[in-house]
Amino acid sequence: MTIEPLAIGVCSWSLQVKNVPELKRLLDQLGVSVVQIACGDPHHATWDEGDRLPEAARAAGLQMSGAMLGFPGEDYSTPQTIQRTGGFGDPATRSERLERFRWALERTRALGLTDLMLHAGFLPEPGDPERKPFLDTLGQVSALAAEKGIIVAFETGQETADLLRRTLDDLRCPNLKVNFDPANMLLYDKGDPLRAVEILGADIRSVHVKDANRPTRPGVWGEEVPLGQGQVNIRAFVLALKKIGYRGPLCIEREVGTQQQRLRDVAHGIRFLRQCLNNDEAEA
Repeated sequence: MTIEPLAIGVCSWSLQVKNVPELKRLLDQLGVSVVQIACGDPHHATWDEGDRLPEAARAAGLQMSGAMLGFPGEDYSTPQTIQRTGGFGDPATRSERLERFRWALERTRALGLTDLMLHAGFLPEPGDPERKPFLDTLGQVSALAAEKGIIVAFETGQETADLLRRTLDDLRCPNLKVNFDPANMLLYDKGDPLRAVEILGADIRSVHVKDANRPTRPGVWGEEVPLGQGQVNIRAFVLALKKIGYRGPLCIEREVGTQQQRLRDVAHGIRFLRQCLNNDEAEA
């Protein structure tokens, strides 16, 4: 099922759903059909359907843009804990996480998808002795995904756009792309998301639309807020995506609050994003 360019969608975990019928009901309530769907790993977002998730999701007629993977043991309590535990950053967990990644590749194929999104972890800077083994691991990720015909999109935020650009250029793996989240760059205080769009350009494969404010002091999280209420400048972000020729969906992500609060904020986000898109078309 073809997804229209710049179609508005939602990340399934933002709605805190536990099964496909609940997801379908809330998407219908929100008036959207596009969803970036959690793979179903217990740590990130489990599903009542278990191994039957792909069959159930396809039967529900969901327009799925890609699958999202989280790893057991990732701890987002503070920026420091996720730096230690995120993605493939810890050499001690790389082997088991590559196994979980292999599982996610099979799940992505079973869902009928070609795109798998994840956080790679904090990328070491050039000159850091940890950089080569980390990039070797990401090269393994690319090779495993290529065997299955899968594109892997690393989510932004835990590094500057310049470092991610350098890393992708160093890896030279055509199936490694970017899942762009402008708010993460503010939450981690890693630069200007609008400039980052220009730097990462054609490698932006998918997008999380989220808003946030920068941290008030070093070493703490910034604040995630509803769309249009933070420092991203969502309208300018959408224009920047159009400028680089991005034609994928715009999947709203909301990761704080109760399920009802998230639902209200996502509904607001859909209205706000539609207004941004309509205003852009009217001015064109």
